[in-house]
Amino acid sequence: MREMLEEKLARFEELEQKMSDPEVMGNSNLMAAVAREHGSLAKLSNKYRQFKKIVGNIDESREMIESDDDAEMRELAEVELEDFKEQREQIWQDLLDMTIGGEDANRTKIVLEIRGGAGGDEAALFARDLYDMYQKFAETKRWKFEVMSANPTELGGFKEIIVSMEGEGIYREMQYESGGHRVQRVPETETKGRIHTSAATVAVMAEPEEVEFDISTDSYTVERYAASSGPGGQHVNKTASAVRLIHKETGVIVQCCEDRSQHKNLARALRLLKTKLYESKRAKEDAERAAERKTLIGSGDRSQRIRTYNFPENRLTDHRINLTVYKLDQIISGNIQMLIDAMIDHDREEIRGSMGSLD
Repeated sequence: MREMLEEKLARFEELEQKMSDPEVMGNSNLMAAVAREHGSLAKLSNKYRQFKKIVGNIDESREMIESDDDAEMRELAEVELEDFKEQREQIWQDLLDMTIGGEDANRTKIVLEIRGGAGGDEAALFARDLYDMYQKFAETKRWKFEVMSANPTELGGFKEIIVSMEGEGIYREMQYESGGHRVQRVPETETKGRIHTSAATVAVMAEPEEVEFDISTDSYTVERYAASSGPGGQHVNKTASAVRLIHKETGVIVQCCEDRSQHKNLARALRLLKTKLYESKRAKEDAERAAERKTLIGSGDRSQRIRTYNFPENRLTDHRINLTVYKLDQIISGNIQMLIDAMIDHDREEIRGSMGSLD
């Protein structure tokens, strides 16, 4: 963890220097991007600076205790040492809380992918329910919420929908939504009233800042095509503004058609492509994180799940921490904070238990 904090602080200080660089100051877009990333790192970096200062004070107090011949001064240093240790412990606990979520804990922008899995039309309708749930949750948090790409079905569900979200602490909270979500209910498409099981998958990806991850225009191809636009497929008129990007090296394909403006669709597609490539890069750098991501997201099969949503019993079960609540009606209406808080508390205790003493 110390290594990660040092890297974050180094990046923060690098950005501080860039903000006074005439070349950066003369480019308003670059300056805005640098300022955004600097702001996202400020809270953690300043807290870590406090921690390092306290550690320095502890070293000085210990040195005084060991070397000073004045008994009164040694006694004073011992009192200060205990005080500094208490401060160090509190700041360290604050840092642990702030870094739940790993490298991307303090990201303020994410891309959220929701896909219908096993279950056909009902899975697509459940994907729509999850989309609505996250949209309502974002409204309560005052987070920005924007559809980047959607593949709606005739019944009003989604085979896939991708949205961008932005807000303070968003990755730290939303990261727990990644994985397979299973639903048990009587579907709208079922006439005999039988309970049906279907699934959807959710992937939460941190969106990088423009200044930290860039791709050249010759690294991807651009295809323009006509498609129905709108998050619900409500615009039935075909427009020629849809954009598809294909990354040459990796074969990653993204497409956006939600706006009638080709320019806006291209900008969204580029953001989505950068996010997917950044996620891939981060996974390669951290094998443990890659393994975790594979486990959480799965393939959309019913057996690979992190949660079960049982509508007849008004029950939600999170299988990762064995949490069951009978408030599914509230949760599906956007009140998922109780689930996120439970996951954060679990992670916090896991981290504290594994860190041991600071001495």
